[in-house]
Amino acid sequence: MAEVAIRKPALSGLLAGSATVRLTVAPVASRLSLRAPAESVSALSSALGVTLPTSPKTSGSAGGRSALWLGPDEWLVIDEAGSDLLSLLPGADALHSAVDVSHRNVGIIVSGPGAEVTLSAGCPQNLSLEIFPVGACSRTIFGKAEIVLFRTEDDTFRVECWRSFSDYVFGLLAEGAEDASH
Repeated sequence: MAEVAIRKPALSGLLAGSATVRLTVAPVASRLSLRAPAESVSALSSALGVTLPTSPKTSGSAGGRSALWLGPDEWLVIDEAGSDLLSLLPGADALHSAVDVSHRNVGIIVSGPGAEVTLSAGCPQNLSLEIFPVGACSRTIFGKAEIVLFRTEDDTFRVECWRSFSDYVFGLLAEGAEDASH
């Protein structure tokens, strides 16, 4: 009988931070890259159980599931319970394209009063609470890696990055966390 390789989660067991910020690897989640025209948004929102936002830099959340607006017809849907998101869409009867990207991405939680300063070490966006409030999200860069940034609480962000860049992103976040404590 052939042996099946078990993929070790990226960044497994890593923790970092400082006196003002904590970096943790987000629990395994399911993720869906979704593209759809405006006329499909309502049906897809119903099927997914979360409202797909239609305004830039916004998100919708319900029951551990978040839909992040990435473009006029593009969303990243994250389900923290690991549900099979693709299985929810066939009954929607709406034009769309959906790809399960659960194994492509890694989530990193950046929390604490130094979270903004930590992220500012590699992200060119203004992350102040007034400009980037709770629920705000955007596809941006961190250092030289593309990320999706999602503010989940006043002092907590979720960084989604491709697993191939996760060591780099985590390392740069760790350096930013050290700077945030000075």
